Amino acid sequence: MTAPQPVFRALADPTRREILRLLATRPMSIVEVAAHFDMTRAAVKKHLTVLRDGNLVTMSPVGRTLVSTLNPTGLQPVFNWLEYFDAFWDTRLQSLKAAIEQEQNDD
Repeated sequence: MTAPQPVFRALADPTRREILRLLATRPMSIVEVAAHFDMTRAAVKKHLTVLRDGNLVTMSPVGRTLVSTLNPTGLQPVFNWLEYFDAFWDTRLQSLKAAIEQEQNDD
């Protein structure tokens, strides 16, 4: 199982989350990604490197261009981490449902 820390580090920055949204539409070069932001290509490359380190993006050379592609399976550690809390919410929601039903029965 992949450690969740690099994924959460990658997702912690709003720019990187926006880059992921862009890459969800199609693979893009650094130049194409940079066109959506007011920052240098070097800064975009750093963001893409963090996303790659978090296993959220793959980078492949296409000719002389480096193309980044979303790796949706890289989000699995996030889902695994959040799944732990499902039981908490299920219990809370069941308690809320029982309280509402009891209140309706009391009326």
